[in-house]
Amino acid sequence: MATVGEQTQIVSNHTKDKATKAKVTLENYYSNLISQHEEREIRYRLLEQSMENDGLTEEQKLQMRQQHATKETEFLRLKRSRLDVSDFEPIKAIGRGAFGEVRLVQKKDTGHIYAMKILRKADMLEKEQIAHVRAERDILVEADHQWVVKMYYSFQDQQNLYLIMEFLPGGDMMTLLMKKDTLTEEQTQFYVSETVLAIDSIHKLSFIHRDIKPDNLLLDSRGHIKLSDFGLCTGLKKSHRTDYYKDLSHAKAGDFSHNPMDSKRRAESWKRNRRQLAYSTVGTPDYIAPEVFMQTGYNSSCDWWSLGVIMYEMLIGYPPFCSENPQETYRKVMNWRDTLVFPPEMPISNESRDLIQKFCCDPEHRIGANGVDEIKSHIFFRGVDWEHIRDRPAAIPVDIKSIDDTSNFDDFPDIDLKWPANKDQIRNPNPSDSELKQKDWVFVNYTYKRFEGLTQRGKQPFGKS
Repeated sequence: MATVGEQTQIVSNHTKDKATKAKVTLENYYSNLISQHEEREIRYRLLEQSMENDGLTEEQKLQMRQQHATKETEFLRLKRSRLDVSDFEPIKAIGRGAFGEVRLVQKKDTGHIYAMKILRKADMLEKEQIAHVRAERDILVEADHQWVVKMYYSFQDQQNLYLIMEFLPGGDMMTLLMKKDTLTEEQTQFYVSETVLAIDSIHKLSFIHRDIKPDNLLLDSRGHIKLSDFGLCTGLKKSHRTDYYKDLSHAKAGDFSHNPMDSKRRAESWKRNRRQLAYSTVGTPDYIAPEVFMQTGYNSSCDWWSLGVIMYEMLIGYPPFCSENPQETYRKVMNWRDTLVFPPEMPISNESRDLIQKFCCDPEHRIGANGVDEIKSHIFFRGVDWEHIRDRPAAIPVDIKSIDDTSNFDDFPDIDLKWPANKDQIRNPNPSDSELKQKDWVFVNYTYKRFEGLTQRGKQPFGKS
């Protein structure tokens, strides 16, 4: 409401929305200009440093600079081109979630293979997941390193948001754990060590993952860990929405003094229900720290709690708080002092037990709360070469026959792979005002194209972490 003289003027919601959209568009436009300039400067500095380290002659350096300039020009040209699903050939559905799916696709002009994550806009709006989807896109742009799945492009049409990411043919830790009854202490040390480094890498970017679980620990072609699914930096699935927390918190406290199910039956029950939970809209709260449920404030140490739960599952065969339903799991997590028990028929080392207990405890006493070095120095990690762990063979080799091998993924025969027949339905990564419905403008500036993705030609790297 604004006052001009003695007259009062009411600003309509439509005008407010238009003003907000204009503000967001302008901010994003100038922010992009600055970041593009900075990225270009960084690429040039890296080129100069690389040539200096390689001891090239001045003539060789000049040739390299000319090639680099050509690539930069090509990048600017290709960035202006519109990208849509018709640029990709769908090969197979390899994942399904509450708000979309993941497909293996091949880019038609280069022949390169990618994993395409498709998110339905209508669901994002209905479930108020805009900030969460944005968080995932932003961290994938920012976290360009070996411990995070690489995103090459993001774009949108009127129905969906699309993330084009590197395809990691090794599958995920959930699938690996379902194939094995348990992992050895040596294997567990390897995977927990790599996950420690992966989690620390995003904490250094001031992100909290908040959904560290076996499903989101992907394995590359050599069997090494990469983090994925960053929508839950603020919450992407139903199990991490505020209303879901409230539903669980209404559950009454249970009696945890005894449990008649032995570890073998518990492991069988867990595996029987696990895959269904992974693909449902409900999900599983097994790996979530109690302070996240409490909603009274939490920090990055909640990711270390989740790693403790995963470590327990690796060694015992099921997570410590698993139950027949999410409500019971919630009660167990909240009563962890009574429910975090180690079955005597599944003996593990004192070092393993101690680390799990240091991960799964009060936030103020949790290992890692004062930095990752206190985790690395724990006796469980004795002998770990932290600097070169990714250069060495993985604890469990991955058998990959080709760059598009999907043998480590589930089948989803009911998913129709065909794109919409009407090209107008898909070719519109930058919708105009007339095409935007309600508050669809919140997806403005979602489009992204990575330099390597657009300028890389020839055979796609295979087997490289």
